[in-house]
Amino acid sequence: MKILVIDVGGTHVKVLASGAKEHRQFESGSAMTPKKMVAGVKKITRDWKFDAISMGYPGPVMDGEIVSDPRNLGKGWKGFDFAKAFGKQVQVVNDAAMQALGSYKGGRMLFLGLGTGLGTAMIIEGVLAPMELAHLPYKKKTFEDYVGIRGLNKLGESKWKKHVIDVIERLTAATEPNDVVIGGGNVKKLDVLPRLCRPGDNANAFIGGFRLWDHPSKRAKASRHTR
Repeated sequence: MKILVIDVGGTHVKVLASGAKEHRQFESGSAMTPKKMVAGVKKITRDWKFDAISMGYPGPVMDGEIVSDPRNLGKGWKGFDFAKAFGKQVQVVNDAAMQALGSYKGGRMLFLGLGTGLGTAMIIEGVLAPMELAHLPYKKKTFEDYVGIRGLNKLGESKWKKHVIDVIERLTAATEPNDVVIGGGNVKKLDVLPRLCRPGDNANAFIGGFRLWDHPSKRAKASRHTR
């Protein structure tokens, strides 16, 4: 089966299909609605053949359903019927969960994504468990307020790095993984990672999207939507 993976981000929507050599992308942003996203994907994948779709979404997803609209995109994502819009089977997962799945090498892995916010997920013996740790209280606000892009812009890179290391160590101690992947675009700003940690790569989101269809029964109820 040939898969199309869609990675929806706050600045770009990236796509890659089975057998394609390079991903394609277009700009997203605060005006990006799901209808515009679907139209954009269809436009840049007209010459690609695929049977099913995996989509990484930058917000909470429960049982394959989008729980709420994202902060950095347009409205209308909650309840949108992607299977009907694409005419294909679709699995929707949180974007951090998809990148986590693509980074997984075994055991008990914690994934923390440093991007616009803080993406979090765990995989325990092959079972994907998306998490929403970013909004838990931390100091005077939340984890995301300190280690997301708002924290970086407000605190400056030096102070931001100190908070990032502190947050990584706190969440590692709380979840007790044997492997920690620090992903997202801002991982490149870290000079040294704490014990057990390794850097991730945004490209792993595509690997995770392909893996979603390998053994879907294990993927934390990432529901298949059918036409």
